[in-house]
Amino acid sequence: MKKVVVYTSQTCPHCPPVKDYLTENNIPFENKDLSTDAAARKDLMKRGIMSVPTIIIDDTDIIVGFDKDKIDETFGL
Repeated sequence: MKKVVVYTSQTCPHCPPVKDYLTENNIPFENKDLSTDAAARKDLMKRGIMSVPTIIIDDTDIIVGFDKDKIDETFGL
């Protein structure tokens, strides 16, 4: 099973739909809220990513934004 981490923030309007989409498609994920998790914010910044939602799969594949096509392709939906 792929390890999926979703980086979000409380003010992001696109974050809840990403989490809902993953849940609806039975894709388990760990949510890291940058609004409350300084370590997660630092981790994402080390990768040079400054926006949410960001989905990181198996620590190698990265999807920035709510890109349904990329999510579907990555998870074979």
